[in-house]
Amino acid sequence: MTSKPSGAANSPVIIEADLAERMAEAYDAAGRGDYHAALAIWGPLAQAGVARAQNNVGACFAEGRGVERDFGLAVRWLTLAAEALDPVGQRNLAALYFKGEGLEQDHTRAAELYRAAAEAGDGPAQDMLSWMLLEGDSIALDAIEARHWAVAAAEQGVASAMTRLGMIYHNALEVDRDPAAAAAWWTKAAARGDADGQAMLGAAHLLGAGVPRDGIAALAWLLRARAGGSPLAESFLKAAHRTLSSEQIAAAQRQAVIPLPKPVP
Repeated sequence: MTSKPSGAANSPVIIEADLAERMAEAYDAAGRGDYHAALAIWGPLAQAGVARAQNNVGACFAEGRGVERDFGLAVRWLTLAAEALDPVGQRNLAALYFKGEGLEQDHTRAAELYRAAAEAGDGPAQDMLSWMLLEGDSIALDAIEARHWAVAAAEQGVASAMTRLGMIYHNALEVDRDPAAAAAWWTKAAARGDADGQAMLGAAHLLGAGVPRDGIAALAWLLRARAGGSPLAESFLKAAHRTLSSEQIAAAQRQAVIPLPKPVP
């Protein structure tokens, strides 16, 4: 694979059906963890000017998948993809600006790229833009727009956006406080495996806020959340244990390890 990006002015014409087939083959290889095989396909396509392939090559350099991690090359490939208006390329380049990897950290530029990707319909970018609008550190705080983008991301199944919507209703951020709406969003997020959503749903069951008070369900969700790495779970776990007998705690522990059913879209 040629590592350095070059112009595509003299690139051969790529037939759309053949491109789709080659990209699918590369994604299959990546899904098996064979990034060398995937890059053998994406590399020539990226050189030929295929924006999504440029993004994929850049992402591999950023993450060290199939190649040595090289943020300089990641930036160069992702910039080509972003300039070609590939929304995933815009989002991945935004992440590098946000973290300051391979270039100077610039949250304002990151927000611009996330917004461009969000407006193009990229769910993870919509989710990240929503988060930035609520943080208000690098761009102006705007809870109304944050909710707009969180809804857009949630409609695409982004679980962290569902958790954020629950927090928006829980904290009454430019909406009326609505415990039932908050719990409904946390339920959707929890079912999709979002650890923070599981923690907040567990807390809601513990307090009877928007959902029935249920100590076993509360502890089960909180245990899932802790296992998933949510820092929100710990502050509720002691209280959840205090409400239950040893038999009930055991029941919650059994419930916490049952695989979650596939959520309904």
